[in-house]
Amino acid sequence: METPASPTPAQTARRAPAQLDVFRYDDGIVRMFVIATVTWGIVGMLVGLLIAVQMPFWKANLGPYLTFGRLRPLHTNAVIFAFAGNAIFAAIYYSTQRLCKARMFSDVMSRVHFWGWQAIIVAAAITLPLGLTTSKEYAELEWPIDLAITVVWVVFAVNFFWTLYKRREPHMYVALWFYIATIITVAVLHVGNSLAIPASLFKSYPVYAGVQDALVQWWYGHNAVAFFLTTPFLGLMYYFLPKAAERPVFSYRLSIIHFWSLVFIYIWAGPHHLNYTALPEWAATLGMVFSVMLWMPSWGGMINGLFTLRGAWYKLRDSVVLRMFVIGITFYGMATFEGPLLSVKSVNALSHYTDWTVAHVHAGALGWNGFIIFGMIYWLVPRLWRTELWSPRLANWHFWLGTLGILVYIIPMYVAGVTQGLMWRAFDDAGRLVYPDFMETVTQIVPLYWVRVVGGSMYFTGVLLAAVNLTMSIRNAPKLLPDPAVAMPLSPAGRHGGDGGHAALAD
Repeated sequence: METPASPTPAQTARRAPAQLDVFRYDDGIVRMFVIATVTWGIVGMLVGLLIAVQMPFWKANLGPYLTFGRLRPLHTNAVIFAFAGNAIFAAIYYSTQRLCKARMFSDVMSRVHFWGWQAIIVAAAITLPLGLTTSKEYAELEWPIDLAITVVWVVFAVNFFWTLYKRREPHMYVALWFYIATIITVAVLHVGNSLAIPASLFKSYPVYAGVQDALVQWWYGHNAVAFFLTTPFLGLMYYFLPKAAERPVFSYRLSIIHFWSLVFIYIWAGPHHLNYTALPEWAATLGMVFSVMLWMPSWGGMINGLFTLRGAWYKLRDSVVLRMFVIGITFYGMATFEGPLLSVKSVNALSHYTDWTVAHVHAGALGWNGFIIFGMIYWLVPRLWRTELWSPRLANWHFWLGTLGILVYIIPMYVAGVTQGLMWRAFDDAGRLVYPDFMETVTQIVPLYWVRVVGGSMYFTGVLLAAVNLTMSIRNAPKLLPDPAVAMPLSPAGRHGGDGGHAALAD
């Protein structure tokens, strides 16, 4: 009788019980950033509502520290860097761990990042109303705070990139590439635009001057929108939308094309903010050309997001998360169509310095950033706190108040912008200005400012409802929230299995 052949090493490995590598995700840091997001969102939008009232009602300027000029930079910094910033960090800390199949490199670094960022926000909230500012758009904070931002950002970057280095999943999903672009480019932008010579503890002078300072500032300013309010939110979209829809992204190939074309083109579009200024004509034209080119990758991303729901649109009936994502992506498409349009010089001649720009910015900020953030939060709350959302009905009210509030806000601002542009350009037969008194334009648009207050109040009410919903959901959550444990099988050589070879363990 023939002796059976001995099993090969590969057969032995398949028969042997798989060794498991067990680790835990750090969800505590994500919860901290989610709470900070909602808290600072209320603060930033409340200040925005106050300055909206100050425009048509001057008596709402409450003393020297609460005037429009002092509060407006506080509003922009709070909404961009506190509200949107904390949301970005919540998204990155949650999704990066899942995409890398690894806990963040250092829990200590994560907490230093969180508390350092909150301290920077508080410092901004104190110094800006006091008038301690560089007067540079989106970069108003003085040099000591700029240094603190640099240190905290480096801590964040080291924590993120070391997590990538020690990841268990070899493939890097497209969301991670958007996060990488954000971290690297924001660092370059911040350092490049903040180079200054300190004159005292809270006063400095930029190393640039004149038109060079303006060009560097708007290279920074436009790309702060690009790499703080766009690329991280696209990474967020590519992770959380397929999760919420329970469907793969429509086209992974398109997402890669979207990423590389967007990051290459976006960085050159800043000079379009300086049309009809002392900037050389060739530089303004270059900015306009690259801005128009942005239509293609931007709409590629919008199409990829919306088509992810192809065959699953019925889910919008029952999912406020998906409805918010769809509205957010739609406003992304609208804003990224309108931005290049406004960069075209013939259109810019009408829109520049008018409230058309205000409408454009808030369509993007409230629609794209705001709704993507709240959609993400509504998806995260049951998973982070292991409880049901306290009131789906309240979330639906938030959705409708927010959607209608955006429209009631931006439509009168579009009308005001076109009105301003046409009145400023109006000439009689003799070539004289028809409206030489600037106050004639102001009085014409005051009623539209009041309508904006109504729209802003509606949106802000929705944010308050979200805060109530979050608070009550947390109150109903279990007292103990241990970090979720994950197990991945190891091969006999000690390597991890391929994609999908992991499972969450019960706590």
